[in-house]
Amino acid sequence: MLNFEIMETSPDTARELALLETIERDPDVTQASIATQLGVAVGTVNWHLKRLIEKGYVKIKRAERKKLRYIITPEGIALRARLTVDYIEQQFNLYRRTRKRVQEHLEQVRQAGFERVRLIGEGDVADICKLTCLEQHIAIVPDSKAPVLEVSGFKVLLHIMVADCATIKKEA
Repeated sequence: MLNFEIMETSPDTARELALLETIERDPDVTQASIATQLGVAVGTVNWHLKRLIEKGYVKIKRAERKKLRYIITPEGIALRARLTVDYIEQQFNLYRRTRKRVQEHLEQVRQAGFERVRLIGEGDVADICKLTCLEQHIAIVPDSKAPVLEVSGFKVLLHIMVADCATIKKEA
């Protein structure tokens, strides 16, 4: 399942992709269960489904008296493929931009005379920081005197303590 917080596309596009993927896996899925899976209101799912139906990406068939079956049209399959490719491209761009920022920060760490950093934060961006540090032969340590790479959302901040105890803070 997609992580909407990472996706840089609009929330509508992200939801439509997740909705198409969910319907593809289970055409008999209910709007309530889709809403639960995506963490949105049933009304939001209904609105997106209506848009996808109006655009010809999804069709509805009655399976039983009160049960609906959602069918993705060939156009809907093409849309899902396009949205998936866009998502992957955006994730690679995020990865490249983050690596470049971290490499620039590590160059500043080296120029300040350090060969190690402390990493604060978790998640995908922190993982990119770890990989970049490993690749650049910069050790990640718990030492409070080491420069700090702080992950805040998609930002990576660098904090270097200088001799007079002032902090130099650089943002990427």
